[in-house]
Amino acid sequence: MAVSLKFICLLGLFVVFVVNVAMLEKVDGAGECGKSSPDDEAMKLAPCAMAAQDEKAAVSDSCCAQVKRIGQNPACLCAVMLSNTAKASGIKPQIAMTVPKRCNIPNRPVGYKCGAYTLP
Repeated sequence: MAVSLKFICLLGLFVVFVVNVAMLEKVDGAGECGKSSPDDEAMKLAPCAMAAQDEKAAVSDSCCAQVKRIGQNPACLCAVMLSNTAKASGIKPQIAMTVPKRCNIPNRPVGYKCGAYTLP
């Protein structure tokens, strides 16, 4: 009986350890944009605000530089364009998806599906 109780206690400690490690990995783990959240990355795209709301607005060099940096990871770019920060800023995803093309970024993720939208 004593062996069974020790086994149950050790098993319980092991389960607690595994759960804690899994929780730490979830907190410290990387998402679509690495360790930065899509909302944090969206803030870096502030120079693109007008261009992402109006397809006739000029796209600044600083906007294009940020889009080029983030666009190297299409999943991150997609998450940023669909983030809460982008939505709260009045960004229109169908127009925001055109910014990489308007920046003439040669290696942009053409045809990448981003929710209901596709990068042109």
